[in-house]
Amino acid sequence: MDIFRGADRVSKADARRAVLIAGPTASGKSALALNLAQRSGGVIVNTDAMQVYDTLRIVTARPSPEDEQSARHELYGFVPCAQRFSTGRWLEAVRGVMAEVDPATPLIFVGGTGLYFDALTKGFADVPEIPAEVALQVQQEIQGLDEADRMSLLSREDPETAARLKVADPQRVERALAVKRATGRTLSSFQSTPQLGPLAGHDVERMVLDPGRDLLRERIARRFEAMFASGAVEEVEALLVQNLDPSLPAMKAIGVREIGDWLAGRLAREQAIERAIIATHQYAKRQRTWFRNRMGDWPRRS
Repeated sequence: MDIFRGADRVSKADARRAVLIAGPTASGKSALALNLAQRSGGVIVNTDAMQVYDTLRIVTARPSPEDEQSARHELYGFVPCAQRFSTGRWLEAVRGVMAEVDPATPLIFVGGTGLYFDALTKGFADVPEIPAEVALQVQQEIQGLDEADRMSLLSREDPETAARLKVADPQRVERALAVKRATGRTLSSFQSTPQLGPLAGHDVERMVLDPGRDLLRERIARRFEAMFASGAVEEVEALLVQNLDPSLPAMKAIGVREIGDWLAGRLAREQAIERAIIATHQYAKRQRTWFRNRMGDWPRRS
C-alpha cells in the first residue's frame, strides 16, 4: 500500500518522500505516525518543541520505549531540560538526520509545533542566537498582557511584523520583540530574505489531524488522568530537584506546575488534574488557531 496515496502530495521523481503530520495535542498524531513507519520502514522525526526535552517523557506525551523499539524515532528527548532549544537549532538537527538517513527511507515528521512545520516547508530566517537574558526580560514583560496589549507593544517596536500577525500569541510576540532588542533589526527584515526549507524539492504529503473539539476534550481528560497515574508525578519530581530556572521551556510544560503545586500541598490531586486538563484545552485551542491561520491549505483528517 502506498502511504502517500490520496495525499496532498507534491510529487517529485526520484525525490525523498516525507509525510508531515500536524495537529493539536491528543489528536492521534503519534499513533498514525507509528502505523505509517511500521508499514513503510520510515523514520519518525519529532516535530514538537516540548518533546525534544529529556526527563519528561510522560508529561510531554513522547512515544513510549516500546513504540521507539518498533520503529526508528529521531529527535525525541535529546535536549537537557536545563537548556533552551530554538527552532533554528531544531532545523539544524533535522538536516543532520536527513543527511544520515538513507534517501530511499521515508521521513515522517509528526508533532504539534506549527513553527517547526513552517521551518520545514518554508525555511527559517537566519536570525542570530538571542541572549538568554534578553529573551527572559521580554518574556517577563509580556506575562499577563492580553492579546490586544501584546499587539500594541509589538506594533510600537516592530510594526511590520505586527501587521503580518493575525493572532498576537505570546510565543510569536516574544520572539519578535527579543530579536528586535537583541539585534536592532526587526524579525520581518530577517524573514524577508528568501529561504528554502530542507524539504524543498522533496515528495511531500501534508496533513492536519483535527478530530473535532468534543472528541479532543474527551481524549485530553482521559490522557492526563492516565499520565498522572503512570509516572508523570515521578518525572516532575525528578525535574524539580534540579532547581532549574522557572523561565526555561521545559519548566513550562503543561503538568509541571500543576503537579508541582500538588506535591507542595498547594493543590489537591483532583484540582491539579483539573487545572492541567484546562491548560491543555487552552493549548489545543491555540494550536488549532495556528493550523487554521497558517496551514489552512493543508488537508484535514479527523
